[in-house]
Amino acid sequence: MKMNRSIVRWLLLAVVVTSLSAASFGQIAVGISVRIGPPALPVYAQPMVPGPGYMWTPGYWAWNDDGGYYWVPGTWVMAPVGMYWTPGYWGWSGGLYMWNAGYWGPHIGFYGGINYGFGYGGVGFAGGEWRGGGLYYNRSVTNVSVTNVTNVYNKTVIVNNTTVNNVSYNGGTGGVTARPTPQEQAATNEPHTAPLAAQTQHETLAGQNRQNWASVNQGRPAIAATARPGDFSSHSVIPARAAGGEYHAPAMSPAEARGPSTPMNSHSNQGFRPFTPPNSNNPQNKTATGTPASTPAHNAPQANTSKPAPPAPKKSSPPPPPQHKQSEPKEHGKF
Repeated sequence: MKMNRSIVRWLLLAVVVTSLSAASFGQIAVGISVRIGPPALPVYAQPMVPGPGYMWTPGYWAWNDDGGYYWVPGTWVMAPVGMYWTPGYWGWSGGLYMWNAGYWGPHIGFYGGINYGFGYGGVGFAGGEWRGGGLYYNRSVTNVSVTNVTNVYNKTVIVNNTTVNNVSYNGGTGGVTARPTPQEQAATNEPHTAPLAAQTQHETLAGQNRQNWASVNQGRPAIAATARPGDFSSHSVIPARAAGGEYHAPAMSPAEARGPSTPMNSHSNQGFRPFTPPNSNNPQNKTATGTPASTPAHNAPQANTSKPAPPAPKKSSPPPPPQHKQSEPKEHGKF
């Protein structure tokens, strides 16, 4: 009897552990889907890097069922050594706008071709690079002071597109038409690390502030960027200079607009796997960006807004219209 009871206890424990593991994976592998498109990316300046080792993570529109789309301010995050941040993005598929979460990894992956600015021009990252164990910043696209940070270089970023706008999603009506490059596709199969705790808390706090809701700020958030995650009240907060396009209130409530939870597509993080930072003594690891330093970044910004390529005609049946009309902003910043 005692042996049978022990076996039962072990079986129950195994069931609990298996359930927890499945739940944890489900939280990563299932994304948000919405029936209306996100607003245009707002126009804002980048706060100065607070110190060595911080990597810029651009702002984006997230979703909650209370207020709909809300702005998560761009911010500087202390980066894991040797790792780069691939931003998340909204992608249209099957009548829904689905969120593909961002992740950390040894190379920049696909982020929808969205021009988030400040080095994230749609492909790769031109704002900095790892050299050994140190993060070096490109002063041509990054707001960095040589007084606080000495690891700097200058590399001109070439803009290949003449038509610019602030579209914040891939696919669908008016969306960016970019597809993954072979390098980006390869990066999706590499080990990835989930957003840091500071990043997830930053997003949560942003959603709790009604001023970040698009329905309240009309696409022009009062807190567009911060110097550090969750630092929403300091003097370093940067307000948006303008909305990235004309804002139109959605015709349905957030509850009506919410789609079913769906598995992330092939370009997302696919769950997160461990990543071992590269050996700082290996010269091959000194440059590991998705876009080589010698290659012009696609659609790289000279201002502080997203500027993706114009969409091409699609042969498939037209999708439902996006939530907002996204037009070219009237104001640009230095960075």
